[in-house]
Amino acid sequence: MFRIITRNIWLLSLVSLFTDMASEMLYPVMPVYLKHIGFSVLLIGILEGIAEAVAGLSKSYFGGLSDKFGKRLPFVQAGYALSTISKPMMALFTGIPWIFAARTTDRLGKGIRTGARDALLNEEAKPGTRATVFGFHRAMDTMGAVFGPLLALAYLYFYPGQYKTMFLLAFIPGILAISFTLFVKEKKTVPGISRQVGLLYAFHYWKESTPAYKKLVTGLLIFALINSSDLLLLLKIKEDGYSDQQVISVYIFYNLVYALLAFPLGRLADRIGLKKIFLVGLFFFVFTYSGFAFLQSIPVYLLLFFCYGLYAAATEGISKAWISGLVDKEAVASAIGTYTGFQSIAALISSSLAGFLWYRFGATTAFLFSAITAFFLLLYFWRLAYAREDKA
Repeated sequence: MFRIITRNIWLLSLVSLFTDMASEMLYPVMPVYLKHIGFSVLLIGILEGIAEAVAGLSKSYFGGLSDKFGKRLPFVQAGYALSTISKPMMALFTGIPWIFAARTTDRLGKGIRTGARDALLNEEAKPGTRATVFGFHRAMDTMGAVFGPLLALAYLYFYPGQYKTMFLLAFIPGILAISFTLFVKEKKTVPGISRQVGLLYAFHYWKESTPAYKKLVTGLLIFALINSSDLLLLLKIKEDGYSDQQVISVYIFYNLVYALLAFPLGRLADRIGLKKIFLVGLFFFVFTYSGFAFLQSIPVYLLLFFCYGLYAAATEGISKAWISGLVDKEAVASAIGTYTGFQSIAALISSSLAGFLWYRFGATTAFLFSAITAFFLLLYFWRLAYAREDKA
């Protein structure tokens, strides 16, 4: 393991851990806070969708710039800095335009750093260890999503309902994350690319990409269209009458499952094939959303979030490892940036659509729509996985 997980991988993973700790201190109470200051379910869905759309445009653009200049670290540092600044912004004012600006700043930071960071991780990996490296990073990242809500749970126990101070406290782990980026050493062997990079770079890269990349990413993007924000899962529990502490506890459990399984599933994927593990993960997504459509007790929610954690561990890092294996090394930031960029734009439609379906027809319809569509996508990925002879 220690020969696979290098110094840079450890540092980047710690950066993600502390950044996610800052974000996830706030994430479980975000829907409650937004409703408290006057946001409807529909407006929450639109907020999340627009924020992710901004991240989408920036992911491809800045991923392309990273490849063009052959530089990774400056984009990583700038991106994490913006996300850190956005946390106290949410506490300063509660006007709708300001909240949209703060949330967009956070997502812009994610857009700037994502492609460059994943390219750095890929440069540290070998062809047979990509899923392991990405799995380890996702595991560390998600441990932040365990520690963050635990801190939130402890805080709310002593200061119930005082959400604004939490946004200010989240600034502290964000600063720690930025400090770790100062110790990352970037390799200087990555050649730049000669492409022109504009705001619509994603479309240019897509046009020039290989058929294998297009087939994989097409399926992933259709899935993104029906995979709405996790905020709606948490809101479902809250609206079923459970307390803030119960909502946060279930969310902590989900992230703990995700964190504990991401690394071993990544190693297993490198041994038996990325596609097999990915298909298993997608099956558990179908199961989870089907359960949310009809069931509503805490023991059942724990089971569903266990399955949801298994789904995330089996797909998030592995999908990036799969993409990385389909493109040249110097274009990894562009390939992942384009995918995650379109994925974020799809989130605009996904979260807004889920919010509308919930608002107009109820939560059961919203979750059942995602489950049924994901089942047909499972069949698509099954065919894609076994239509070729490679074992990626």
